Amino acid sequence: MKHLFFGGIHPKYNKEMSTTSLDFLTVTPRQVVIPMQQHIGAPCVPLVDLGDHVLLGQKIGDGEGLCVPVHASVSGTVSAIEPRPHVSGRPVLSVVIDNDFQDTPFPPALPGKDVRDLSDDEILHAIREAGLVGMGGAAFPGSVKAISAMGHVDTLIANACECEPYITADDSLLRTKPEQVLKGMMILRQVLRPERVVLAVEDNKQAAIEKLHTLQADFPEIEIVVLPTRYPQGSEKQLIQAVTRREVAPGKLPVSAGCAVFNVSTFAAIYRAVSLGLPLTERIVTISGETIEKPQNFIVRIGTPFHDLIEKAGGLTDETERVISGGPMMGMAQGDLSVPVVKATNSILCLPKDQNGAAENPVCLRCGKCVAVCPMRLQPLYLYRFGKREDISELERLNLLDCIECGSCAYTCPGKLPLVETFRNAKRKYKEAKSK
Repeated sequence: MKHLFFGGIHPKYNKEMSTTSLDFLTVTPRQVVIPMQQHIGAPCVPLVDLGDHVLLGQKIGDGEGLCVPVHASVSGTVSAIEPRPHVSGRPVLSVVIDNDFQDTPFPPALPGKDVRDLSDDEILHAIREAGLVGMGGAAFPGSVKAISAMGHVDTLIANACECEPYITADDSLLRTKPEQVLKGMMILRQVLRPERVVLAVEDNKQAAIEKLHTLQADFPEIEIVVLPTRYPQGSEKQLIQAVTRREVAPGKLPVSAGCAVFNVSTFAAIYRAVSLGLPLTERIVTISGETIEKPQNFIVRIGTPFHDLIEKAGGLTDETERVISGGPMMGMAQGDLSVPVVKATNSILCLPKDQNGAAENPVCLRCGKCVAVCPMRLQPLYLYRFGKREDISELERLNLLDCIECGSCAYTCPGKLPLVETFRNAKRKYKEAKSK
């Protein structure tokens, strides 16, 4: 099969584990923990005080600059405003709300007129005020990304590849509420005015593809492009290459190639924000893995502790060694299951001991497999060598910052080197050195 981008791998996908049912269960926690940092950029400042009664959808945090607000995902009483454990591994200032189980709604900011009659500024304001971020994992503020693309892109792409193993949150969305995604695409098309609008999906999601084709007559402006399954095709730069045959230059953003890419869950949230006036207070989350009793997809309130969701899925088996936020390739292992679901949480994986994990004494065999699979055309074996030495000049020459941390190199490495971990540490040292 022809490869549409350089490198990549075919891991075991294991997606069937969580797609047995489309009857979403909802999780209504006793208490939610809403971090003030759920996006790339400046953290929010709390807008509520201890003891305040808040409503579902009420703005409880906001800030200036590269920042989007956060909202209460339940109605109830603010019981704490303090640093709490976060999926990033560091404590983050959070607003804790005791759920009153009434879900008393905050009045939605409905625009009061047809979306087609809204100005660009009104649409972008609605997206910003709803607290929208990239929901595929990047968590970049949605309105800022849209503004940066205005007048600079000819292609708008909806990313439905969901190429990481186990995760089926976007697939489930497309099979149940595809019209929300397509309507969200039309709203952003109205702002960006691209020549081409594409929904790109991998060919291992046949049920979703069939559902999309049944609606295509109602959305003739949108192309449904089916791509051969290959990891990491869901990464922005690889997806742009697969869809348009354009390559994003090293150090550049997708807009430099005339493209804007948004996750399909983000498009559905855009529809709800602009058409219904609803902020981002819940999302679909896959809970899966060999050591969870009942793998499936849930509709989860933002701020729900991981342990509540795990309990709803039947609990962990005794073989559990790791719980990961995100996918097995790019996700982060969690040491505290009280961490909350945030806007970019698309999956919680519960896994046994990895028989193919890192070796006690990893060694580079100089086989070159990592070079062959790196989708960014980097040289992971040299990045590893100079990353261990913290050689900033060599890391810069080797374009360390172009590494997307997809894990393809580590997956294929017979020496079991901790490649991605080393690259992440090297990036941190690189940025520290450059900031001095």
